[in-house]
Amino acid sequence: MQFLIRRLAEGNIRQLVLFGISVSILGFSLLGGLSYNYLLQIEDALALAEVVDDLSNDILEIRRYEKNYLLYAMEEDHAENLEFIGRALDVIARIEPGGGGIQGADLRGSDGLRALRRDLHGYRDTFTRLGEVQLAGQQRERDALREDLREQGKALVAQAHQIVTYQRERILGIVGSLKRQLLLSIGAMVGLAAFFSWLIGRRILGALSVIERSARQIVQGSLEQLPLPATSDETRGVVEAFNHMLVELEHRQNQLVQEKKLASLGVLTSGIAHQLNNPLNNISTSCQILREELRPPGDGGVSGTGGAAAAPPALDPALAGRMLENIHQEVRRSRDIVKGLLEFSRETEFSLKPVALRDVVARSVALVASEVPAGIGIDADVPGDIVLPLDVQRFQEVLLNLLINAIQAVQAIQAVQAAQAAERDGDAPEGGKPDGASPRAGAITVTAERDMAARQVVLRVADTGIGIGPEHLGRIFDPFFTLKEVGKGTGLGLSVAFGIIRKHGGTIGVESTPGAGACFTIRLPLGTPEPTGDAA
Repeated sequence: MQFLIRRLAEGNIRQLVLFGISVSILGFSLLGGLSYNYLLQIEDALALAEVVDDLSNDILEIRRYEKNYLLYAMEEDHAENLEFIGRALDVIARIEPGGGGIQGADLRGSDGLRALRRDLHGYRDTFTRLGEVQLAGQQRERDALREDLREQGKALVAQAHQIVTYQRERILGIVGSLKRQLLLSIGAMVGLAAFFSWLIGRRILGALSVIERSARQIVQGSLEQLPLPATSDETRGVVEAFNHMLVELEHRQNQLVQEKKLASLGVLTSGIAHQLNNPLNNISTSCQILREELRPPGDGGVSGTGGAAAAPPALDPALAGRMLENIHQEVRRSRDIVKGLLEFSRETEFSLKPVALRDVVARSVALVASEVPAGIGIDADVPGDIVLPLDVQRFQEVLLNLLINAIQAVQAIQAVQAAQAAERDGDAPEGGKPDGASPRAGAITVTAERDMAARQVVLRVADTGIGIGPEHLGRIFDPFFTLKEVGKGTGLGLSVAFGIIRKHGGTIGVESTPGAGACFTIRLPLGTPEPTGDAA
């Protein structure tokens, strides 16, 4: 029994439901068959009871004609008595086992009928003999036969009454058995229904619980593979489908991250071009100076006397060294800019490596430096000894997203302040200038600290921008949700950042006061104490 219950508990939910339905159908069929059999027995018993009642009435008629004959000695009464005795014997022959009756399996009923038949034959013989003695006028034998006849008649009535009583008891017994069988069957069916309801409910609720936990994990942004349940039911298939979906989601998220990188590069293109233009200008200037130093005297570099070529001027070694060193530094500067762009845009697999957080932040600030307008300052204060396991490219994408959003938020509040100042300028008296006529300087700060109690590093990116309304804070990380104008934002940046931070095992949140700026807080688990390389 325990083995069966264990197999049912571990089996397929569909098979369990089908098994429960099959058991229910079998149980109801068995209950219906037993009930129908009892109903047939009651039907036969009622039919037999009716015949037995007729037999009892015939015996009463026999007794009535017996009394009439004993009182009046009329031949009609004698003949009627014998006729009713024959009818009673015919009834007994019809309902006995040999006559097709239903008493064959009932020993007590069969014995009663045989005893009644025997008594009827004895009663008929006595009554017939009494008629003969009555005709012969034998007084003494007639009196003895009368006494015997009365006793035999009483015995017939008692025997018929016993048969009638027995039939009634038998009907009541069948009805009682039917009631007990129905009660037991109903109890068994209720028990089975309760057992299967508990078993199926437990399995279904357990499966729903697993599915709910899996769905919650996916909704929270985790793309880790879900553990497969130790069952062979549909739940395992659902979790396997979830895992396949997670693989596809991770692939699509990687594609989205790469597309977001390219979009960020598009935002940074003009500023980076300006960054490259400065070292190229410096290189060009240094080259021009060297060329001037190497050019012979005179126009066109040809001597004015005799047409002979002039000797090249002597080049100052110190000046040439300085110019070449300047060219070398500017080439390295350009190389670093291009290298940073290439590394940022390159598509790689997600991989965590211990790196110094300050290097990643510095590289990200350098990439957006060209996009920072006048009046906005970026201040980074990250301890150099904070080392975290990071995927540098993806984490850099998070920082770039937050920094670009911060720049745009500060620009938005400065635009509002400039508009308000211009409006105040229009209302100011001629020659006067109201206080606060120019927008205040904006600030973006990047700070980091250890939270040793939680074994985490807390990184904050704060700005003095326009802020986020409280009604939007709950949706700020939703995909395709943006507060920017149409065409200026896709609503994917913070959603992608949220997924990247979750993939690093961390959390990201935001606090904001409208008009006073916003602060994004990233919490990441502490990693290896020593870095294995720079952010590159």
